[in-house]
Amino acid sequence: MTTLHLDAEALYADLLTRVRPLLKPDTVLVGIWSGGAWLAERLQRDLGLAGRHGVISSALHRDDFGSRGMSATTDATALPFEIEGRHILLIDDVLYTGRTVRAVINELFDFGRPASVGLAVLVDRGGRELPIEPAVSAARVVVPRHQRLALVRDEAGGFTLQLESA
Repeated sequence: MTTLHLDAEALYADLLTRVRPLLKPDTVLVGIWSGGAWLAERLQRDLGLAGRHGVISSALHRDDFGSRGMSATTDATALPFEIEGRHILLIDDVLYTGRTVRAVINELFDFGRPASVGLAVLVDRGGRELPIEPAVSAARVVVPRHQRLALVRDEAGGFTLQLESA
């Protein structure tokens, strides 16, 4: 078994630094449920951005909807701002195939036509199946296909990364 040691807090600090130059005056953060939403919440605060961050779900636009069915979780999309004409920065914890990001972009366009959509991720694990690349990633790692890399948030809001069997 392979052990992967990633300091999620150090990666978050790097992501915070690298996201700052991507922000235009009217950029809004939208976290992809669930790890991306946690990151967006903390980035919103640490960057001192006014207003609230958004949260977006991929559940209704997934290409594996037929096999997975409807999610039983409360991962509903909540966008507390207009999408039309806004610069959107999607935030996610782990980027893998790109299929979740594709589904999220479809969901986003259900709410309007943004001026631009960017992507920032904590970890890019490669394995892309779609032509989707982040503007920034705090780390790029190789994770075997049979394993899953997951962001975990503790009660105090701290982050860790766990390697799990898929």
